Amino acid sequence: MTVVVTGRLAAAAAAAALLVTLVLPSWFAVIVLTCALAAALCIDLGMAGQAPDLALSRASLTTVRLGRSVGVELVAVNTGTRTLRGTLWDDWPDSARAQTRPHQVDLAPGAQARFHTTLNPTYRGDRVAGPVTVRLLGPLGLAGRQTRFSVPARVRALPAFRSERLLRSKVRRLHHLDGRNLADRRGQGTEFDSFRKYVAGDDVRAIDWRATARATDVLVRTWRPERNRHVALLLETGRVSAGRVGAGTRLDASIEAALLLGALAAAAGDSVDLLAFDRQPRAEVRGVGGKGLQLKLMHAMAGITPTLVDTDSSGLVRAVIQRTRRRSLVVWFTGLDGATVEENVLPVLPVLAQRHRVLIVSVTDPDVAAAAARRDTLSDLGLAAAAESVLAERAVVQESLRRSGVAVIAAPPERLPEALADEYLELKQSGAV
Repeated sequence: MTVVVTGRLAAAAAAAALLVTLVLPSWFAVIVLTCALAAALCIDLGMAGQAPDLALSRASLTTVRLGRSVGVELVAVNTGTRTLRGTLWDDWPDSARAQTRPHQVDLAPGAQARFHTTLNPTYRGDRVAGPVTVRLLGPLGLAGRQTRFSVPARVRALPAFRSERLLRSKVRRLHHLDGRNLADRRGQGTEFDSFRKYVAGDDVRAIDWRATARATDVLVRTWRPERNRHVALLLETGRVSAGRVGAGTRLDASIEAALLLGALAAAAGDSVDLLAFDRQPRAEVRGVGGKGLQLKLMHAMAGITPTLVDTDSSGLVRAVIQRTRRRSLVVWFTGLDGATVEENVLPVLPVLAQRHRVLIVSVTDPDVAAAAARRDTLSDLGLAAAAESVLAERAVVQESLRRSGVAVIAAPPERLPEALADEYLELKQSGAV
């Protein structure tokens, strides 16, 4: 707690000095006015509100999508017998982009006030609130006491998930595929759906004789593709994921694609696991499905950031095998650089592909393709040659992976979520997942 004086006291002292200089030029007047100011200061301090009488509280966690604003509310209650007057400052870190302004406090005994601060975080993750500074003044406004309160709170910036706009159309296509697969699977399939009347051409083995005995028609069983399949999302958070691509990092683009695929898999009735890994697990979601999946994935991926170390691919594969016993679709978000794939991915891929169906997903840099196509000047030719070399290396790596029986999705950030969702739907249509 600190004693503070205000500009009003300075103004009063300046007025007293002018009075002494121009009207009462004597030592007696100086002493009298000085004592009067000192008395007013002491009275004001004595009558100022007490900091322990101010109770502050707020929600411990507030969430917001990246790119949006959110209001954080601070509740102040006067638990004392004196009126509390003064100013309050709610401090947040710079990355929260808080619209900070001083709040005026005027609370009668037992009264309550709510103070709002608008935040617009600039990156994913948690922002921890700073101290709340309160300056309580006396009735004359000459002096008071300033105190800092610790009111724990966090604002969590979730991934923006801009590709959510694609989800409705992809779910419609998924339902269309389910209906078509149901029609194609007369009498045979993996999961019972319903009964229908027997028509010529149906497999007699599909007739349900018990249901037929209770009905007036011959009934056959219809089946649909199994809905409780499993999808494992593997996010590399090593140094490769820190590369800048477009307006964000490779990890940002991978998170967007993972969110869309997770939401689509949940709509298909599949369960989804998430593992973010470099040398150790950074985030994890296990065995979640349904409507709550998307929010769990967003919370899990909100705080992960790239680390400047090489991903331990062997450790990643071991972690997947330990966590995923049943055969699953493993979606591995990684890079397609020749050295990265040859040293880290290819040595461990056979072990993973033996147990699961593997899909490699990589973010490509649109600037590389643009540089390969631009050949207007001599310097452009040099850049185009380097870009062509990168594209050729990537094509060789993709072909090598495909020959190993591993599907590959490579697309720029704005196209990656949709490309991955379409590949998942193709696998659904073929019955591969």
